[in-house]
Amino acid sequence: MSTAPTSSGHCQCSAVTYTVNGKLRPIMYCHCEQCRRTGGHFVAATACHPDQIEISGTDNIKWYRSSPTAERGFCMNCGSNLFWKPEHGGHWGIWAGSLDRPTGLKAVQHIYVHMKSDYYELDDGLPQYDEDYPSFDFEDSE
Repeated sequence: MSTAPTSSGHCQCSAVTYTVNGKLRPIMYCHCEQCRRTGGHFVAATACHPDQIEISGTDNIKWYRSSPTAERGFCMNCGSNLFWKPEHGGHWGIWAGSLDRPTGLKAVQHIYVHMKSDYYELDDGLPQYDEDYPSFDFEDSE
């Protein structure tokens, strides 16, 4: 019987820590305006099933309704961006920079590239999508 992979992470001040007991989605780079504004640049994010994440310090998380369909969670103490939670509840987005190393993850695509800023180029050879990414199946990821 194999055990599920475990990943962990935290905010800058460690007031919020988390553990993911299960497979994380590969990294996707999001260039949407909301991600750029909340993070200061495009976002590198992974995701997990909601039932696989355990969070300590939830009273230190401030949830911000960033759109009609999602909330963003950040640490109220240090301001670290940590999570993106869609209304449909199918997954939780996790900012890749908050994960402890090594992550074992690789970037696989760029999304919302039509919103990218003009001060950088996308020349890494990864697939680029003008809108959201195609559906991702956690079971098929490597």
